[in-house]
Amino acid sequence: MPHRKQIRQWLLPLSTRVVAWPLFLLAADWLLLLAAFGGAVLLPGWWAKLACGLTAGFVTGRLFVIGHDACHQSLTPHRRLNQWLGRIAFLPSLTPYSLWEVGHNVVHHGYTNLKGFDFVWAPLTAAEYAALGPRAKMMERIYRSGWAPGLYYMLEIWWHKMFFPSRREMPTRRRIFLLDNLLVAAFALLWVGGMAAAAVATGQPVALLLAVGVLAPFLFWSAMIGFVIYVHHTHPSVQWHEERAAWSRAQPFVSTTVHITFGHGIGSALHHILEHTAHHVDMTVPLYRLKRAQAKLEEMLPGRIIVQPFSWRWYFDTARRCKLYDVQGARWTDYAGRVTS
Repeated sequence: MPHRKQIRQWLLPLSTRVVAWPLFLLAADWLLLLAAFGGAVLLPGWWAKLACGLTAGFVTGRLFVIGHDACHQSLTPHRRLNQWLGRIAFLPSLTPYSLWEVGHNVVHHGYTNLKGFDFVWAPLTAAEYAALGPRAKMMERIYRSGWAPGLYYMLEIWWHKMFFPSRREMPTRRRIFLLDNLLVAAFALLWVGGMAAAAVATGQPVALLLAVGVLAPFLFWSAMIGFVIYVHHTHPSVQWHEERAAWSRAQPFVSTTVHITFGHGIGSALHHILEHTAHHVDMTVPLYRLKRAQAKLEEMLPGRIIVQPFSWRWYFDTARRCKLYDVQGARWTDYAGRVTS
């Protein structure tokens, strides 16, 4: 495997950033989001309202990807502009910008798939699982069932580590953490209050509009991000490490990520976040050049990058196989200890 510096040189021409196109993408997605909220309020029939609410959840995911790029300083060439655009893009997902920056940029990207550091979908060893209490074991099984990626994201990442996290979860206390949490909390109050006011103004049940205009979008978004993070870093061929030197030798920026491929333009609809290997190799490549960057990597490193065509059969087979991880044997096992990779 070539050194990371050499690999990044291949992608250097694709790391140039612009201003106008990201601004257009952000404005367009916000307009789509507001239109979906409008449909949830104005369209007749609960099913049409629910469809608009789920659409709002999907657009929230698109906005999050824009904010994710801004948080990496890869959206535009201007740091301060990125910080404000990121905060604006993160509002519908109720993501505090500075806390996401620490947890994602510093921890996840700095120590991808290194146990004890990277906490995102980190698998337990057999000994760690055996030491859990009954409730914790039940939650672990639910999370890794394949049916609950959204629950995992909401509880283990958003609620515990980002939304007014406790000192246990975030020992470092910074003023900007509190300010960003207050910002998203104020947006949440405005969102809920706006939907309730719209219900009263149109003579509709408040509970109905809160369900389709607030709860449905947030649940859909949580399931979407939990699912995407899971398939990016959970695969029978993906390794986790416990010892830092071995982790470094494994070139984790390439070996710990999966390029999931979808048909029907889904990758483009998700602002190319699925071209994930290129993103981990070089975080400065903007979302609007990631597809070309991923193609370049796969051309230059044939057979080295995990490329997985998506199917539900593959997804649930992965969920069945990837329960616990044997670090010494570098292999996945099920809860009974049977080797599955």
